[in-house]
Order: sequence, then C-alpha cells, then structure tokens
Amino acid sequence: MIKGQKASAPMCALGAMSGTSLDGVDAAVVLTDGVSIERFGRAEYLAYSAEEQAVLATALGHWSGPEAEAAAAVIEAAHATILKQFEDVELVGFHGQTLAHEPRGRGTCQVGDGQALAEALGVPVVWDFRTADVQLGGEGAPLAPFFHFACAKWFGAEEPVAFLNLGGVGNLTWVDPRKSAAEEDGALLAFDTGPANAPLNDLLRARRGLAFDKGGEIAAKGTVATGALELFLQEAYFSRMPPKSLDRNDFPEMMELVSELSDEDAAATMTAMCAASVAQGMVHCPTPPSRVLVTGGGRHNPVLMEMLQVSLDCPVVPVEEVGLDGDMLEAQAFAYLAVRVARGLPTSCPSTTGVMALVGGGTVSEPGR
Repeated sequence: MIKGQKASAPMCALGAMSGTSLDGVDAAVVLTDGVSIERFGRAEYLAYSAEEQAVLATALGHWSGPEAEAAAAVIEAAHATILKQFEDVELVGFHGQTLAHEPRGRGTCQVGDGQALAEALGVPVVWDFRTADVQLGGEGAPLAPFFHFACAKWFGAEEPVAFLNLGGVGNLTWVDPRKSAAEEDGALLAFDTGPANAPLNDLLRARRGLAFDKGGEIAAKGTVATGALELFLQEAYFSRMPPKSLDRNDFPEMMELVSELSDEDAAATMTAMCAASVAQGMVHCPTPPSRVLVTGGGRHNPVLMEMLQVSLDCPVVPVEEVGLDGDMLEAQAFAYLAVRVARGLPTSCPSTTGVMALVGGGTVSEPGR
C-alpha cells in the first residue's frame, strides 16, 4: 500500500499505455478505490515520431541487447514527457512496451524502468504488471478484464456483455455483471482472439508507406480471398481453449497468404481474418453476450465493424455507446490496476489468464528509493 493512503479512499491514478500498434502513448486519469470507478478524468495522447516508431519496430522480438535498450530509452522519454503534463496525481500505472511475449517459453518482456519514471515524476509508479502472472503459470495477458468488470458495473450493465479490444492483437473479455466481484467464479472469461490491426498496418507500411487503413478505405475496395481466409483459420491457435494469449508477430504466415493479392484484396482479406478470428473466439463465451462493445483502433474501421456485425449474433457497437472512451480504455485500465496492486488486490485470475490462483501482479516503485 502507498504510504499515507487509507485502504478505502479513492485515489487519483494516472495510467499509461503504449500498445503493439506502436502509434504512441495514451495517458488517462481514473479516480478509483481499486474496486469501483468513481469517475474518469483527463486523457491525453502523444504520438511517436517516425524515428521513434522505427526504433520500437526494430526492437520487436528482442528480449535484451542494444535494440531493447534503445526501445526502453524511447519509451521512458515519451512517457515522462506526457505524464508530466498531469497534476495532482497520487499514483501512476506504467505498462511499458511489450517487445516479446512467450508465456509458455521465455516469459514476457515489457521494456521501460518504472523506478526511473518514478524519479522523473516524483510520484509512485506501478509497473511490471505481467511477470508475476506468468511465473505462476498464467498467460500474463490480457490484463484489462478486472477493469472491464468495473466498467460494466459503472455503466449499469444487467446482463453479460463482451468487451472486444482491437489493437495490434485482438482480445475479448466476457463479463457477467450480476456477480459481486471480478474474482468471483463465473464473473469473467478473457483471451486473445487473434491478430487485429498489427498485420494490416505492417502490410500497408511496407507496400504504401501508410500507418494504417484509414476508415477502411483500402479494404472497402477489395475482395476477400476466401482460400487464404480458410487457410488462416486452420491455425492451431484457434482450436485451443482459453485462456490463451498471443505475441504481436505470432501469425507470420498472414503476409505470405496475401503476398500475391492486390493491396485492396490483401487489406480486405486481412480485415476478414481479424473478424473471423473474433467469431471463432465467441463460441467460448459461457453464454452469448447481450452485445459486443468494441474498443481500440479497430472500431474506427467501418469495414471491420460491418464484418463483425455480420459474423456475430448480437449487436456490435463502439464502447462510446455506453459512455466509455475507446481510445483510452487501456490506459484507464492500468490506472485502475495500479490502485489494485498498491492495495494488495488481485489483478488476474484463472479465468482471465489461466494462472493457478488469484494474482496481484506489479511492482511499486517510489521516488527516492
């Protein structure tokens, strides 16, 4: 627990997230006691420069060495820059940048030194959220489900809902808000559905020098290659039972499957691959959700949203429909999780990461230590 804080008092926590899409840093404030959300506060975004993106992209897949060190320097500097813009913050949740994720092998690697950030900000920083979960047999991802449960309570959900985050990788959280706590049996099921924006972004960067398919305009002009889609869905990952998680680059064959297609057809096919992997994952939900609430960059792609609506048997809407901010939900999640870590509350459980027991991940670094 942070010195001088009462266990029941809400804290003004600031969360930061740099995702696998490598676009920039999201930062957002949440006032919470680590259980319920009292209110959401200010949010800001800092885009990476092309040079910074190149450093981060080069470091992907590295566990250590000069590439990882260069990425860490970019991450620490960018986070210090954006987080210093916030005042009256009691605690910071710092996810860092995932370079490699191999929970059944070498573990998980997020670069960025929380102690250095605590010194730069003069505020306690909670970081290294995933390691403890992996060490106890969990996937270490996804980590937002406990926050999703709190969000469902916040907007007054009365029946099961699903949160679908479409960032670099897709992940799904099924929530039963009728349960009293996130850690209660049957309250949550979470897992990575498959690749989302990352492969398409990589394809368009390589072919056209574009960061992403803005508004789905390129995919809208193409035709889905059904043969490539069917081959993609034969990947063994989709038959694994959840919880399960992915690394950003776990599906390298996607590029090969669309290599001979036009830009438009390749974009349409990769978008369909994302939607189809979500549809495959939905069969694992304990009961059908009343609706799917989409967060992350993918919700801005009307082609992808239409494919999801056609594929799923329930309404598919952006999280803004329930008053949430789909651009900042992950940053808000790490603000919320930081308070849980500081107060000794669990941040993952068997149904979210496959960990053997309730785990409170994360390290608290205080300035001057």
